[in-house]
Amino acid sequence: MPHATLPADDGLAATVRAFEAYGDGDWDDIAREAVGEERIVVNMGPQHPSTHGVLRLMLEIDGETVTEARAGIGYLHTGIEKNMEFRTWTQGTTFCTRMDYVAPFFQEAGFCLATERLLGITDDVPERASVIRVLMMELNRITSHLVCLGTGGNEMGATTVMTVGFTAREEILRLFEAVTGLRMNHAYIRPGGVAVDVPEGFTAQARDALENVRHYLGQLGDLMLANPIFKARLTDVGALNLAGCMALGITGPVLRSTGLPYDVRKAAPYCGYETYEFDVPTGTGADCYTRAVLRLEECYQSLRIVEQALARLDATAGAPVMVADRKIAWPAQLAVGADGQGNSLEHIKKIMGTSMEALIHHFKLVTEGFRVPAGQAWQTVEHPRGELGVHVVSDGGTRPYRAHFRDPSFNNLQAVSVMCEGGQVADVVVAVASLDPVLGGVDR
Repeated sequence: MPHATLPADDGLAATVRAFEAYGDGDWDDIAREAVGEERIVVNMGPQHPSTHGVLRLMLEIDGETVTEARAGIGYLHTGIEKNMEFRTWTQGTTFCTRMDYVAPFFQEAGFCLATERLLGITDDVPERASVIRVLMMELNRITSHLVCLGTGGNEMGATTVMTVGFTAREEILRLFEAVTGLRMNHAYIRPGGVAVDVPEGFTAQARDALENVRHYLGQLGDLMLANPIFKARLTDVGALNLAGCMALGITGPVLRSTGLPYDVRKAAPYCGYETYEFDVPTGTGADCYTRAVLRLEECYQSLRIVEQALARLDATAGAPVMVADRKIAWPAQLAVGADGQGNSLEHIKKIMGTSMEALIHHFKLVTEGFRVPAGQAWQTVEHPRGELGVHVVSDGGTRPYRAHFRDPSFNNLQAVSVMCEGGQVADVVVAVASLDPVLGGVDR
């Protein structure tokens, strides 16, 4: 890896004095003679495969021991939050779904729940829409954890862990595509409900897929948790206790690995989570191995929720999936045509042949959007990586005055220095993988 040899951090004045005293020459010789020691600074990144994206880690090392670790971010900044100020509230979901691209449904849900609070329609969202939201989020939680476990295993040389994890993920991505038409970046959850109902026969398709997912999860458990090499490689690595998590604002599996069962779905339920039966797995190891165990167990808990949601979908077949208020509801249900996109032609023909007012309303709602009363709202959801917070502000117009996201990866990334300093260089990869950061959410 590229590296540089620098003098001890005595400030700019010490560096200037060293140059003045020794004049021209080799920097290593000057640093060693002037300061009496050397610091080796290694750049890991910004495009190292161990970082799940464009993260730069600056490591100061003494031999193989990491004495200082700092994270450099911003390489994937896309200005999503600012761009949302120039789009309608409905169009905002198209932006925020692309933040944490591994778990897009959670940003959509958080943003729409906050928007619905401002609109005062939280209780008006149809039950079937809330069930579909829960279903999609829990399926997405499983796919996100599978990416974490799969890539984490691959980074340690266990390629089979990755192939099994990604094969299981494909089963769920096919379900996403059947409902939304896309595998990622769906913009499916909308203010007031969801864009379109699940297709006919979806529940049966989902149950078949989940049987395969459960089988692959069992294989992952055998490959990882029952593997003495895997266990020895992760145990007591990347340790971070409860006090450290609380001081740094870290949530999710990293926090629960210290024994604290904090989960937004239980602490501040939304979308009817209080009516579902599931447990919040915790551990006390506070290390990388405990976090791997918890993520696998959370996949099984999500399967429990998904099975309950599928039963509720069967019981509410034909029910609406969008609020009844036509000043807010998207006037045309999306329908995937032969070209893979488009709106419901039946609905367009109906409003065009019924009244000019209906056609004008349809046009204005799609192009200008609906107005949201002035105010601000804060909404949290339990993201696969921890607590996701959404703060939206409205000035009474058709676009957000401000939209800000408290992304869990951003907060969790603060732990890199605490988890890595004093450990080995090789353990940095393991520690970062256990945090499971997605830099799209960090940089936004």
